[in-house]
Amino acid sequence: MTLSRRIILQGAGSLPFALASLRTRALAQAAPAAQSAEMPPILFVHGNGDYDALWMTTLWRMESNGVARDRMMAINFTDPLARSDDKVEQANRSSTEDQRRELAAAIAELKRRTGAARVALVGSSRGGYAIRNVIKNGGTADVSHAVLCGTPNHGVFATDDQPNSEFNGRGVFLRGLNEGESEVTPGTAFLTLRSDGMDKYAQADGRFIGKPGTSTGVTVEGPELKGATNLVLGALDHREVAFHPRAFREIYKFLAGREPARIAIQPEQSVRLSGLVTGTPGGVPTNRPVAGATVDIFRVDADTGERKGGAVHSAKTGADGRWGPAQVEPSWSLEFVLTAPDAPTTHIYRSPFPRSSDVVHLRAARPLGPADKDAAAVVIMSRPRGYFGLPRDVVLLDGKEPADVKPGVPTDSATTLRLPASEVGRQVVAQFGEERIVARVWPASENRIAIAELTY
Repeated sequence: MTLSRRIILQGAGSLPFALASLRTRALAQAAPAAQSAEMPPILFVHGNGDYDALWMTTLWRMESNGVARDRMMAINFTDPLARSDDKVEQANRSSTEDQRRELAAAIAELKRRTGAARVALVGSSRGGYAIRNVIKNGGTADVSHAVLCGTPNHGVFATDDQPNSEFNGRGVFLRGLNEGESEVTPGTAFLTLRSDGMDKYAQADGRFIGKPGTSTGVTVEGPELKGATNLVLGALDHREVAFHPRAFREIYKFLAGREPARIAIQPEQSVRLSGLVTGTPGGVPTNRPVAGATVDIFRVDADTGERKGGAVHSAKTGADGRWGPAQVEPSWSLEFVLTAPDAPTTHIYRSPFPRSSDVVHLRAARPLGPADKDAAAVVIMSRPRGYFGLPRDVVLLDGKEPADVKPGVPTDSATTLRLPASEVGRQVVAQFGEERIVARVWPASENRIAIAELTY
């Protein structure tokens, strides 16, 4: 029997971000000691085209509740984007079997590292497919808990065409996972988290998959599974059901068997950052390392985006694509300047990092294209851990609601501002909820793009 309960979340786009002003008080509060005997080691699994960096805020919240960082791991699939046909090879794309194999290896590594007999798996979107696949095909002895966040368990569509698409609810892959009276594998505890109508991949109309007016054959209940605990998290979008503080609470409760002591991220006194530079060969996002990229980090004024002195860190990536570690303060707003082969010089502006992280991954902006030909400067506002919902959220770029963000069901995670030559050199404010990032405008004639990348 499916166990379901409805949770309605109000103000989904709002979250306190004034970490600097809270720093003194927060640092005086020690993180609670986790009862590690109750909490299994956790392996986080990202979704289609994504990377492990999306779990950064979740890792911070776990750490703020006393979960040791070495008892957590986030997989970075080599080729995160799915094939069009699961049975046909495509360059820099992965099959369901590719993902199952990589996830199985990561489970074995986390078990080796921690000495634990079983681990918990937490997946976003397509990541839930890999989790279900590895459990069903021999992994139940290794996995105590499985949390599937926004996973389209009955397909993004369910039709008789494209039988080899892993996203087809009537296709070979999902029929294999969903066959039987129960849709979960005995021996592992399953939790699904879904939206109450705001998930663009759980919609009856095909307009979000390029087929407006055509029935998809799925509903908002598509992520639920017979035999699982199924929770509805209100008006959260497809990504927020994994990365929002509301989702963190349910993930923690399910794994630990108790409420988290705190939801807020507790700042550290000293912060070390490092990460990976990845590329998009042929326009396909991958997690393959980029060698020979230069990463320069500057402390910037939070109100103007102006640099405060020279670079606080400079590095050139080797064959492993790694940069860092960089030592920063938890109150600093930062500008990352990424110069990578065959890509625009990308100026990435970020809110202060309250805690250390080794998954501060950098990927160069997309090339300047025909849509940018009349612009002297391009500024992108990006929200990797969620979408922009209008009128649900406060979304302002340069003081205006972006015209390229579609209202209704949140669909867009990036918005672009194009400016004339007279605007080069000034500041642009990117605002989402209570998170505010100030970026500088760089000349497109020098093949430069600015990105205001939201953390929350």
